[in-house]
Amino acid sequence: MTTKALGDFKDSAAFSLGVELELQLVSKRDFDLTRGATDLLGSLDYDERFGEIKLEITESMIEISTQPQSTVDGIAADLGGLRDTLRQHCERNNIGVCGGGTHPFHHWPERRICPGDRFNDLYQRYGYLAKQFTVFGQHVHVGCTSADEAIWLTQALGVYVPAFIALSASSPFVDGVDSFYQSARLNAVSAFPLSGQCPPLGSWQEFTEHFAFLQACGIAQGIKDLYWDVRPKPEFGTVEIRVCDTPLTIEQATSLAALAQSLARWLLRTRPPLHTAKQAHVARYNKFQACRYGLEAMISDPVNLCQTPLKQTLADLLEAVSDDARELDCAHWLTPLKQAVAENMGDAAWLRAREKQHGNMNDVVREASERLMGKNN
Repeated sequence: MTTKALGDFKDSAAFSLGVELELQLVSKRDFDLTRGATDLLGSLDYDERFGEIKLEITESMIEISTQPQSTVDGIAADLGGLRDTLRQHCERNNIGVCGGGTHPFHHWPERRICPGDRFNDLYQRYGYLAKQFTVFGQHVHVGCTSADEAIWLTQALGVYVPAFIALSASSPFVDGVDSFYQSARLNAVSAFPLSGQCPPLGSWQEFTEHFAFLQACGIAQGIKDLYWDVRPKPEFGTVEIRVCDTPLTIEQATSLAALAQSLARWLLRTRPPLHTAKQAHVARYNKFQACRYGLEAMISDPVNLCQTPLKQTLADLLEAVSDDARELDCAHWLTPLKQAVAENMGDAAWLRAREKQHGNMNDVVREASERLMGKNN
C-alpha cells in the first residue's frame, strides 16, 4: 500500500469558504442517469475564475467546486457562473444536470467507473460499493487560522451534523421507491469503513498521531480515505462539512454555506463546552434521526439526558448565529433556511410532492433538472 504523507496544515483566512457540489448527469430522453461525464468534460471550455468542473467516481456524475471566497456572495457568484457554463454545454450535448442526493430510479449495476488511477483503486478496493456510491453531496469548506483551531472546530461542528442533514435532505427515493428517509444518500456513505464521526481528538498533534496510526495499520493511505462527517483538510487549511445532500438549487447550497460560515464564527467566538466523549455515544443515533425524519427528528442530548425536537433546535440555532451572520454580511442567505424550518418544507418534500403530482419518477427528475438550471424555481 502506498501511503501519502499528511503534510503541514496550510493556514487560511478565518471563515473563508469553498463549496463543492456533486451533480447528476441525466438523459433528456428519459431522465435516467447517463454516462456522459468524460465526453462532457473533454469538450468543456470554461472560465476557471468561477472554479472547477471535474470528474467524480462514475460516468454519471460530475463535481463543481468554487474558488476560495471570503464572502457567501462570492460563493453564490461562483456557483452561478459554473451553472451558466453547464447550462450552455449540457444543452449542446443533450444532457440534463440535476441536484438531489440520490437519483430516484437509476440502477447502480449500470454505472461505469470513470477512468483514472484513483477511481480504479477505489473500485478494486471497495467493489460494488464504488458503483453504489453514485450519490450526490455538498461539501462546505471553512477556513481556519491554525491547525489546533481546525481540530477544535471539527469536534464542535460534529454536534450540528443533524442540522445540516435535515436542512439539505433531498434523497427520499432509491431504486424507484420511497425510502421513507429524508436523506437516504448517507446510508451509502455509511457503508465505507472510515465513515462516521471524527474520534475525540483534542489537538493537531493528536490528530496527526491518530492518522499515522491508521496508516501504520494499513487502514488509510491518505486524508481522502477518511469519510468522516466533518474532517480537517490540511492542504486547504479548512474544516470540511461533508454530510449535506446536494440541494435542488444553487441558492439553497449557498444558504447552507452561509450557515456553515456563521456557525463557525459563533462557535469560535463563544467556545461552548464540547462534551466530545458523551456526544460520541449519541452521534450515530442523532444522525439516523436526521436522515430518517429530517426536520421532524428527535435529537438526544447526552448532557441534559433528554430528547429535543430538531425543529426547535434549528430555530434556536438560526437565531443564535444571527449576529455573526450580520457581521459576515450573509444574514439574507439564512432567511430561506428559517422559512424552511418554519414551514417544515425542504427539498425532500418538494420531490415527494412532484412524484404525487406526476405519478412517475421521470417527470420528477425533469422538473428537478429544470429547477437546478434556474428554469423552474
